[in-house]
Amino acid sequence: MKRSSTVARGGVVRGGAVRRVVLAAVSVALVAGCTAQAAGTGSGAAGPSGSASAQPSASESASASPSASESVSASPDASPTDDGKAPSSSPAFPTPEPSGSASDGAPASPVLMKDGDENEQVRELQARLRQLKHFDRAPTGFYGSMTARSVKSFQKKQGLTGTGSVDETTWQRLLGASRKPTADELKPSTTNALDTPAPACMTGRVLCISKESRTLAWMIDGKVVSSMDVRFGSENTPTREGTFSVGWKAREWTSTIYHTPMPYAMFFSGGQAVHYSSDFAARGYAGASHGCVNVRDRAKLAVLFDQVKVGDKVVVHW
Repeated sequence: MKRSSTVARGGVVRGGAVRRVVLAAVSVALVAGCTAQAAGTGSGAAGPSGSASAQPSASESASASPSASESVSASPDASPTDDGKAPSSSPAFPTPEPSGSASDGAPASPVLMKDGDENEQVRELQARLRQLKHFDRAPTGFYGSMTARSVKSFQKKQGLTGTGSVDETTWQRLLGASRKPTADELKPSTTNALDTPAPACMTGRVLCISKESRTLAWMIDGKVVSSMDVRFGSENTPTREGTFSVGWKAREWTSTIYHTPMPYAMFFSGGQAVHYSSDFAARGYAGASHGCVNVRDRAKLAVLFDQVKVGDKVVVHW
């Protein structure tokens, strides 16, 4: 009886040891399960310089020892994401190579040309864009909305961000895709074909202006010296027709009625004048003047302004 009792007690002892081993194994399994969940969700993750708490829990201690698969795929210098989560073992999409464009995260290059600029580089820009069928009229040297749309069209075709402004990347792409413009490409005589001059234009010094062809021809004794595109007033403020003369000139002038600049103004009928218009340069024939004869090529008009004298004839005809 005493021996069987001892055996029974020994059995109890051996049974308790087995249970302790089983419970320990279950505890280890539960700890491993929490560790995987924490790594997957980023819960309790800490940055490289510290941990979430001074005394890490069992799960945090376990997470410090990654599984074999995590050890293979994790980058040795990986850092947390912006939201504090641990980095993914592999990115969802490949990181693009920097191309100098702001669209792919690289620093944007300085803007060389933009809306409102007016210079010879803009003229070259327009001539090159015209070679590639992105700009459909004669270069003016003025960077307006039409030029911006043309630049944007070119940028999109090149896979660049369509900003409408010319940065170094866009300019270099354009130089590579086009050739150096000729003098005629930079400053063609006119976009529109000249109309047959009115009889009054055939003698003397005259600004021969045709509403039919929307051109101005500077003529001396029946010969065309230079020509340029022009725009007229709207139906509500039409440009007067007839034979006039230049009454006075102003290299810099601002309309006293509409308060808009009128550079290189040559007045021929009251307040109506031939003058440069930045709006015409930017929007083309989408707009209209308040009765004046607008010119969109500032450089050509500046030369004409110096040639025309007070008293020279002005003929506006159909």
